[in-house]
Amino acid sequence: MTPDVDGLIRFYKSPLGRLTRQAIRQQVSELAGDVTGLRLLGLGFATPYLRGALKGAERVLAFMPARQGASSWPREGPSHTVLCDPLEMPLTDAAMDMVIVIHGFEHVVDPEDMMRELWRICAPNGRVIIVVPRRRGLWAGLDTNPFGYGQPYSRGQMDKLLRDHSFTPEVWRDGLFFPPIHSGPILRSARMIEKASKMFGPTFAGAMCVRAKKEQFPAIARRKRAEKALGAPELAPQTAREGF
Repeated sequence: MTPDVDGLIRFYKSPLGRLTRQAIRQQVSELAGDVTGLRLLGLGFATPYLRGALKGAERVLAFMPARQGASSWPREGPSHTVLCDPLEMPLTDAAMDMVIVIHGFEHVVDPEDMMRELWRICAPNGRVIIVVPRRRGLWAGLDTNPFGYGQPYSRGQMDKLLRDHSFTPEVWRDGLFFPPIHSGPILRSARMIEKASKMFGPTFAGAMCVRAKKEQFPAIARRKRAEKALGAPELAPQTAREGF
């Protein structure tokens, strides 16, 4: 099951969603570093984490899967959002310097094919930043949040997926140590829990973040479009929404 764009917008506007955005945005910002002059793509539902790049990056795009639906972003000015198939993105080869994937890999039908597509659109020495629910984390086990849907990953699974498709992991981070519970006392203590729990390593983390570098040659050639299964869920478009 894939959460639709309306559900994602509602979550990120909730108190729990705002705390989630703050916790993950800190990790993503540190992994991305200085994006001045870069061509940046957010894939999945990454718009809550892209606003800081709007002024410095050369170009910022937000691609949202057709199965999920899209929301116009940002609120001010022309929309940067594109509704598309994440396995066949409307970009030329080597078009982007950095791709940030959030709420993407856990919902895609073929993660290997998406890795091949990411390799294609990334410039030489380009980077990808991927955020996925951690397999043994509490967030993946509760459907009160978007990370509770789709396929969670262990670090070993994500490491293999990256290396098998010519991306070398550079930095790993963990986040979302506080529980995904819409409770006043928990929400008020979330920042303290997030800070204190990091001392215990990834054991209690709900999400896993990784930055990886594109290698020069692809490990696996992309499959031709004709070889893909017809009628994939990604090709059933949803309407665009006004929102986040």
